[in-house]
Amino acid sequence: MKRRDFLKTTVVSTATASILPDFLAGAPSDMPKRQLGRTGEKLSMLGFGGVLVMNEEQKIVDNMVSKAVDHGINYFDVAPSYGNAEDVLGPAFESYRAKCFLACKTTERSAGGAQKELEQSLKKLRTDHFDLYQLHAITTAEDVEKAFAPDGAMETFVKAQKDGLVRYIGFSAHSELAALMAMERYNFDTILFPVNFAAWYQGQFGPRVLTKAKETNKGILALKGLAHRRYSEGEKKIYPKAWYVPIAEEDEKLAQKAFSWTYAQGVTAAIPPGQPLFWDRAFRIAASAMEVTDEDINYLQQVARSISAPIFPET
Repeated sequence: MKRRDFLKTTVVSTATASILPDFLAGAPSDMPKRQLGRTGEKLSMLGFGGVLVMNEEQKIVDNMVSKAVDHGINYFDVAPSYGNAEDVLGPAFESYRAKCFLACKTTERSAGGAQKELEQSLKKLRTDHFDLYQLHAITTAEDVEKAFAPDGAMETFVKAQKDGLVRYIGFSAHSELAALMAMERYNFDTILFPVNFAAWYQGQFGPRVLTKAKETNKGILALKGLAHRRYSEGEKKIYPKAWYVPIAEEDEKLAQKAFSWTYAQGVTAAIPPGQPLFWDRAFRIAASAMEVTDEDINYLQQVARSISAPIFPET
């Protein structure tokens, strides 16, 4: 199941179905920051993704946001497609807005559709601008062509930036084709892209995109750093906020090396799985990301070869 389809069909209320772990209990007190490409902005190495608060009660979201900011998180990313995430994040985040970097996205490809979602997102998130606005989940050549066509979404993006509603413009993509095409069409400030060891070493998914992004010093934001593999057909999905199988809870060695490897690819910040359990683990790893050695790379390559269904590319 692809991510956008997963989010459309995920209706389980995790707030009522389970009790969240003690969020960030025992975590380091502060999160290191890195510069976001040519923007000059400094972002926490771990991002707070909107899926994390999707379907949670307001009081839980308030607590999660407060603790995240207290621990040095200043990068928040959300989208209308994340269920009710904008509705609950807006009130929780409002008092921290001035000192944080807020990114939002739209899956709309037309100028009118993008304008409507931009206005709705600004209202829900109780802000007068976004630090970063992104074309969300561009996957096919058709996605890119629609966004850049006359009356396409990019017209709204450029106008919004001129009007002060958007500071920087970026995109998120789950395909190399779409990412490379988009970067040929516009000098985006950032990319949000899967940087996953198994996909990288199994199918060379990622190197071309990151090389292209670095040529113009784009800010590189990473997805899927703690992903292990795709679900097999008929396999029970254990974690309601992850459309893929994350690296197992008990496999700390692989998680540490895989996430450190993601950061070693020139990544400014990474957004881990939306399940709070894995976000907590990601925080601890990001706060003390290790230098990646040749031995680590050999280990990750060996693990990658043993994974029959890496998350990308799909066959």
